Amino acid sequence: MKIGLGLPIDDPALLLTWAQRADAGPFSTLGLLDRLVFDNPEPLVTLAALVGATSRIRLQTEVLIAPVHDTAMLAKQTATLDRLSGGRFTLGIGVGGREDDCLAAGIDIRHRGRRLDEQMPLLRRTWRGEPYGEGVGPIGPAPTTPGGPEVLFGGFAPAAIERVGRFGDGFLGAGLPLQAMSGLFRDVEAVWEKHDRPGRPRLVAQANVALGPESTVEQAGRNIRDYYEFTGRADYMANGLLTTPETIRQAVDGYVGIGADEVMLYCWSPDIEQIDRLADALF
Repeated sequence: MKIGLGLPIDDPALLLTWAQRADAGPFSTLGLLDRLVFDNPEPLVTLAALVGATSRIRLQTEVLIAPVHDTAMLAKQTATLDRLSGGRFTLGIGVGGREDDCLAAGIDIRHRGRRLDEQMPLLRRTWRGEPYGEGVGPIGPAPTTPGGPEVLFGGFAPAAIERVGRFGDGFLGAGLPLQAMSGLFRDVEAVWEKHDRPGRPRLVAQANVALGPESTVEQAGRNIRDYYEFTGRADYMANGLLTTPETIRQAVDGYVGIGADEVMLYCWSPDIEQIDRLADALF
C-alpha cells in the first residue's frame, strides 16, 4: 500500500524538516500544491530544495497549474527536477480555476484548457530531446526518466479525464467521496482503453487530513477554508477533513478498494508530529 503526504504551506522553512522526517518513514510521496495569487511557496523551486534533503521518497506537484507557466521554461524546470531527483519526480498537472491566477500570468481563463492541450505535446517533445519548435533546438537537460517525468492529470471535467488518455500516465483525484472517485477512476480507465494505451493508468486519490490535538485540527480548518474560499465550498471542504485514525484508515482502505494505486493524505496544518501519528495509524 502506497501512502503519500501532501505538504502544508504555512511556513516554507518547515518543509525541509517535513521532507526529511517523511523520507525516513514509510511514506511513498510528498506532494505540494500550486497557486500563483496566494501565500504558498512556488512548488518547483520548493521541490528542488526538497530533492536535496531526501534520498528515497518521491516528490510531486499536486497539481501544478500549467497554463500560468511559460511552456519552454516549464519543460526545462521539470526535466531538471527529474534529473536532480534521479527520476523521483511526478508532475501532477491541471488547469486551475482562479481568475486572478490567470490575470497575473497574462492568460485568458477561458482558454486555459486549450493552452494546456497545446503545452503537453511541447513538453513531451522537449523531454524526448527533440527540437522545441521551428528555429529552436532542443532544450536540456535530458530527464532521468525516459520520455520525461511521470504525468498525472488532476481535475473533474471530462476534458481532464480525456487528457489522461491523450497525454498522461495517470490520474489524481482530489477530495472526493468514495463513490464519486470510483466513477472518475472508471472513466479514466475507459478513456485509456479508447486511446489504445498499453498497460493501465496509475490512479491516485487524495484525502484531506488533520490528525492531532484540537489546535492542529482548527489550524487545518482555517487553512483549507482560506485555500478554497474562491470556490464557495470552503466550509464543505473543511467539514470533510478526516481527523481520526479510524476515518483516515477507512478512507485509505476505501480508495484502495476502488483501485487506487496510491493515496495522498494532504496535511493542512504545519504540525510536524502528524507524520508520526499518521505512520502509527496506518503502518
